[in-house]
Amino acid sequence: MTIPFDNSYARLPERFYSRLPPTPVRAPGLIKVNHGLARHLGLDPAYLESPEGVAVLAGNRVPAGAEPIAMAYAGHQFGGWVPQLGDGRAILLGEVVAADGRRHDIHLKGSGQTPYSRNGDGRAWIGPVLREYVVSEAMAALGIPTTRALAAVTTGERVRREEAFPGAVLARVAASHVRVGTFQFFAARGDTEALRLLADHVIDRHYPEARDAAHPYLALFDGILARQAGLIARWMSVGFIHGVMNTDNMSIAGETIDFGPCAFMDTFHPGQVFSSIDHMGRYAFANQPKIGQWNLSCLASALLPLIDENEDAAVEAAQDRLNAYGPRFDAAWTAALLAKVGLAGRRDGDADLAVALLNRMAEGKADFTLAFRRLCDLPDHADNDGAVDQSFTSLFTDPVAADAWLADWRARLAHEDRTEADRQAAMRAVNPAYIPRNHRVEEVIQAALEEDLAPFETLLAVLARPYEDQPENAAYQAPPRPEEVVRATFCGT
Repeated sequence: MTIPFDNSYARLPERFYSRLPPTPVRAPGLIKVNHGLARHLGLDPAYLESPEGVAVLAGNRVPAGAEPIAMAYAGHQFGGWVPQLGDGRAILLGEVVAADGRRHDIHLKGSGQTPYSRNGDGRAWIGPVLREYVVSEAMAALGIPTTRALAAVTTGERVRREEAFPGAVLARVAASHVRVGTFQFFAARGDTEALRLLADHVIDRHYPEARDAAHPYLALFDGILARQAGLIARWMSVGFIHGVMNTDNMSIAGETIDFGPCAFMDTFHPGQVFSSIDHMGRYAFANQPKIGQWNLSCLASALLPLIDENEDAAVEAAQDRLNAYGPRFDAAWTAALLAKVGLAGRRDGDADLAVALLNRMAEGKADFTLAFRRLCDLPDHADNDGAVDQSFTSLFTDPVAADAWLADWRARLAHEDRTEADRQAAMRAVNPAYIPRNHRVEEVIQAALEEDLAPFETLLAVLARPYEDQPENAAYQAPPRPEEVVRATFCGT
């Protein structure tokens, strides 16, 4: 099979990347090929599952038309500047254009050392590979912009972290792998020519509407800002915590990228942190909006030479655009919250009502996903003994406070101009029944270490239909038992 590569990034000057092939592995073996995504990209799943296809996915064979490169970028990591990062354990094989005309990168993660490895081994072990496969595909099913998992393979080699684990490679698909840190890389070097080439590449690929704007690079920044504000609001609407929102982990295409120490919350708390390396809570759940703005300020700084030759004028123009981030995020977040509590109209006090529920959930230690999903099923009017509400109120340590909120909610529903059934259906479309709960992901990883991939396959099947009631899979809705609670997640490098 010929993969129809058309590699636009590899046509940029060579200071944008390093050309090198993936490092071959000892004995590649197939874990999974994503048939639906493969077909969308115009690839034959049967070929990818063949020995020749597995060799490509593992990095042992470079297919015709591929131009493997490791991309250069920099970034702020936990607020600290690192002037050179780059693809330390990944190779961009090339780009394909799907039938819908959209361009996609095919990227091998865990494919060996590159000039950007910074003394790392360039490899991945099976745990982070399966985590990214599961969580990225769950995000896609939830309707949230994300990189995707095309395939995962084993390497027949051991990777040493805390101990020796089975090695693996993830074939990742993205709209592109350009990051805020890619712009920072060239800005830090004073390379305005490269900045302009990169910005023009991004406009052509992701923001063509900016090309004809009066100020194309300001329009580019505005487009990136709008997508990022919307993306973070959508993350938070499903209780997702990225865990490592460094500028090198922020895609300028507006996709979720780099699933390392990420997690979905069980018990709701705005200060929730899972990442084992986020010791100060910089990337806690409720901090994600302001970190998004901080990252965008770094992008704005990098773009200043393109915005205006006069630095003061460039700063003023960029700051004006950056000031729009807060209102844009607030609008997206409020819209998401109101949809989650079933309010289609807009009345004064609606946002306060939705935020009051979050406060009750935090105080009452309610499960984020279950609380919203069970709210979907409640009627517009309470019954006499309140028994119908107990599925919801029992989630709270203080059911009385939850009851009080329900009374306010129902008073507001009386002003809605739609039927109870329509309201419930709309709520079920935005409040998932199934998320990749941390203990289930951990269960998948532990089983895989025993060469049992059945839990992985089952979890993927459940998460492919997150908004549907699946009575046969009801156990996957349940939060963890005390002994199953996952308190920390890891990036795997």
